[in-house]
Amino acid sequence: MLVITTGEHHPWAAHELSFGEAAYWAQHEAGDDVFYADAAVASRAASRPVVVVAVNGGPAAAAADALPLALARAGALLIVCGDPQQINSVLGAGV
Repeated sequence: MLVITTGEHHPWAAHELSFGEAAYWAQHEAGDDVFYADAAVASRAASRPVVVVAVNGGPAAAAADALPLALARAGALLIVCGDPQQINSVLGAGV
């Protein structure tokens, strides 16, 4: 599973990044656990069967960029969490 956040880093990501970028991305490449990525670097993440987007703040552009990327990365299921008004304004539709 891939979890993309648009605002603050998920606490797991913040912890893992404290060990350095190389170790953080090595866990992604191993592909054997949930991987948490900030929307700013999510384009580097590979596809996963399930992708969750947590629209948890950040600029509207972060959500606008993360949602289509997440859709492209989701193999079977895309889950979007956050304020429905913000998500709808980014998508331009009622979801």
